Amino acid sequence: MPTRLPTRSDLAAVIPEYCADRHFGRSLLHAATSVLLTIATGLLAWRFLPLAWEWAPLWLLYMVVCGTFATGVWVVAHECGHRAFCRGTKLQDSIGFVLHSAMLVPYFSWQRSHAVHHAKTNHLTEGETHVPKADGTAQASRSERAGRVMGRWLRAVVTLASRLGTGWPMYLLVGATGGPRRGVTNHFWPKAPFSRALFPGRWPRKVILSSAGVASTIVVLAWWAFMVSNLPTVLALYGGPLLVVNAWLVAYTWLQHTDVDIPHYDDDDWSFVRGAFCTVDRPYGPVVNFLHHHIGSTHVAHHINAKIPHYRAKAATQAIADAFPDLYRYDPTPIPKALWRVARDCHVVAKSDDGWRFKIAQKSES
Repeated sequence: MPTRLPTRSDLAAVIPEYCADRHFGRSLLHAATSVLLTIATGLLAWRFLPLAWEWAPLWLLYMVVCGTFATGVWVVAHECGHRAFCRGTKLQDSIGFVLHSAMLVPYFSWQRSHAVHHAKTNHLTEGETHVPKADGTAQASRSERAGRVMGRWLRAVVTLASRLGTGWPMYLLVGATGGPRRGVTNHFWPKAPFSRALFPGRWPRKVILSSAGVASTIVVLAWWAFMVSNLPTVLALYGGPLLVVNAWLVAYTWLQHTDVDIPHYDDDDWSFVRGAFCTVDRPYGPVVNFLHHHIGSTHVAHHINAKIPHYRAKAATQAIADAFPDLYRYDPTPIPKALWRVARDCHVVAKSDDGWRFKIAQKSES
């Protein structure tokens, strides 16, 4: 880490001014592409895939394909929450609310907690999502004990299955992997367990509105199942791809801020710039980058300025990498291998000369 970090003004100065341009028409085109790909895949499955066990392999393929398309819709709604979709606040909140509600995401609630994640990236106690356990705490002791009992291989399998399978709903429901200073909280109902530290002031009203959007989607799904008299088909067409969307979301967020050599910082050492440069870009390939609007390969720039639309993020990323080569992080490790490494080795952090680092990395360096 260099002796002098750039300021936020320094970062803004190296990013071309046009990267801040948000065009409604262009953003809408990307949104429409993701929505149409998702709907078309669902309609094809509804028309041509019988719900029978012998067709299970094709249903699994449908889940992966449709869920991968739908993740692009999720990313567009995420940009709306960051004000990166267009200039009109009410317009993009309306678009983001509809798209996220359709995927059972409480739009305004998550907009707030995700803003905290950006404001406190890789802060050891105030970070939000995928905050590691600190050495010396009861949680860390339990984690290390579980690791000794299961062994590294089994623990990695369990961690992958739980994070990718249930990590997203558990975060929304009870704040799993959230910052310890805010404790247990939920994104749906402003009653215990609920964190006023995470949702201060008038935010509880927006939490209720977010839940109303999710509830509306559930009502529509129930009506659909009633009209076709076939709940299993509705679950297969909607629920299967939703599981894949949730897995993509967790994988992205996890890998963007976690690896054996990525530190976390406490109050004494953390700063916005230092936290932003703890973000890492990864190689998802041209197809996934197109479908998911480059969310995984341009995420450093996104954390430096979240209002940069995804179609400007490649230029911003290149400018940041050229100006700060010692700070910009890019890991060429293939995604499956990186996921396995993180699930196996990234659990407990301990104090080091540069922030808090995962203990497995410190052992390998000693």
